[in-house]
Amino acid sequence: MVTKAPEVKALDGNKAAAYGVLLCRPDVIAAYPITPQTPLLESLYRFQADGRLKAEMVEVEGEHSAMSVLIGASVCGGRTFTATSSQGLAYMFEAYYRASGSRLPIVMVVATRELAAPDGVSGSQQDVCSVRDAGWLQVHTESAQEILDTMIMAYRIAEDPEILLPIAVCYDGFYLSHLTDRVELPEQDDVDSFLAPVTGHPDRPRLDPSKPLTFSTFCTGEILAEYRYKHCAANQDSKAKIEAVEKEFERTFGRYYGGLIEEYRSRDADIVLVTMGSSTGTAKVVVDQLRERGLSIGLIKVRYLRPFPRERLAQALRGKKGIGVIDRNVLFGWNCGTVFMETKAVLGEMGAKIPMANFIDGLANLDITLEHVERAAEITQQAARGEPFQEVTWFPLE
Repeated sequence: MVTKAPEVKALDGNKAAAYGVLLCRPDVIAAYPITPQTPLLESLYRFQADGRLKAEMVEVEGEHSAMSVLIGASVCGGRTFTATSSQGLAYMFEAYYRASGSRLPIVMVVATRELAAPDGVSGSQQDVCSVRDAGWLQVHTESAQEILDTMIMAYRIAEDPEILLPIAVCYDGFYLSHLTDRVELPEQDDVDSFLAPVTGHPDRPRLDPSKPLTFSTFCTGEILAEYRYKHCAANQDSKAKIEAVEKEFERTFGRYYGGLIEEYRSRDADIVLVTMGSSTGTAKVVVDQLRERGLSIGLIKVRYLRPFPRERLAQALRGKKGIGVIDRNVLFGWNCGTVFMETKAVLGEMGAKIPMANFIDGLANLDITLEHVERAAEITQQAARGEPFQEVTWFPLE
């Protein structure tokens, strides 16, 4: 347990992520700047110029090359990092899929943003939700402190020999990426100790000229099926690892984020709001205000979109009378949001008939306001009472 008073800085989300990278001592960094993650890369280059960051910084011509560089570095046993957003993530997709299929523990930041078209350099979770089934682990954060801490946990989880999967640490672009907050910096020795069980582990994939191996080879039939089976199994097995690492992080650094989900005043609540990302803070304020008015309401924050926390979520939702899900993205095939549909699948698995309402909000830098969240709670309460309600509401187009 850390006993020394921590160093405290005022950092925005991008700089918090940069400090997280610095503390984890990567060997190779390859990334292409794209709004709104560019300040993150600027901070890393400054760390290198000041002699604080010893990583090899590879300047690439695009995101596809960035991920390809890290695939090679990771195969050789290096600890790697990259960051991207929006169109950059889309351009990276071929290599993004190859990284997970090759079971390489690459850590990447995604400062979330809208995809084209229509073109808009604006906040949304559309980019990361669009690649959620590419085999990566995907975690969403609420604060600058959570970004830094999650960066450290991400390396511990990804590099675990039982997991060996890449992980995307996501935060809302233009909101959390540029929001300045109080952040406690862990001691370097404590981070080194926390990551020690996976640093240089003999089970890490690596190229060795004396022991030739083939990575990401061509295969078909039963061999490919076995690859996919083991990949899926590792993705599901990561749930227990995530929970264990979170607990160990709490013992070491004194902070805990709930594991796969965070439950806020939800245990005794009749209705709950389900959120993902930076809007959670706003929703918590509304929950507190409505509690003071006598409404039995709570909140559940989905932290990991992949693997989806269906077991934890099922337990947290059992017995509720109404559920309202706030989505900062659109799932075109179902005319709703991604988290809403994923949560609906959990209810189906439970056999529960709990009324659910979906709220599409925060697209293209629209603010998810206190008024919007309170309106979402009102509609969820109507649903819980058995009154007619609109299943999907688009704010501010209601």
